[in-house]
Amino acid sequence: SIVDGTVRIEDYVNCASKDQMPALALTDLSNLFGAIKFYKTARGAGLKPLIGCDLWLENAQNRDQASRIILLCQTLDGYLKLCALLSRAYLENQHRGRPEIKREWLEESGTEGLILLSGAMLGDVGQALLQGNSVAAKQLAESWASLFPNRFYIELQRAGHAQQEVYISRVLSLAAALELPVVATHPIQFIEAEDFKAHEARVCIAEGYVLADNRRPKNFTEAQYFKTQ
Repeated sequence: SIVDGTVRIEDYVNCASKDQMPALALTDLSNLFGAIKFYKTARGAGLKPLIGCDLWLENAQNRDQASRIILLCQTLDGYLKLCALLSRAYLENQHRGRPEIKREWLEESGTEGLILLSGAMLGDVGQALLQGNSVAAKQLAESWASLFPNRFYIELQRAGHAQQEVYISRVLSLAAALELPVVATHPIQFIEAEDFKAHEARVCIAEGYVLADNRRPKNFTEAQYFKTQ
């Protein structure tokens, strides 16, 4: 993502092509700026491009604790809906410079043509589970499954973040109980493992910190490089 990553589209596609992956997704944070170039580059390399977006979801109870979801485009209509959602978030609903979508907007516009991933540990379902609130997690998951019939997936990630194994254990139990499908994703912020320090420097520049500051937020791990199958 141009927001918090250092990956170039050509390098990204080349890595997938060398590993003989059949498909590849691009889900920038709060934007679709790379979608067209990614689509053309992936198609040119014989890869199926999956277009989507990593979105902030408004938390009306606490605006400083927004959750995340991922929307993937299933059809052209879904792509146009996603464009409209992003535009509306930037124009109508920014909080501290962060564009957030509202759940009500999805209910208003309909969700046909879009696939929803739960956002892993950063999603509202994941946050509820990590807080030990299994009742709220169940209600949220059922609500999303209703809003995205047969198009809602519980998302798992194993990228070295704290509490990830606790989350995975709890969310797998929830998915089994509700008979919801599960998908594993990997959040890629840089290409090679050794690029981690350079990426951290880039994050510090963007957020106004220095690398030596022990108090700075550390939201990324050394595992968030492009991994082979």
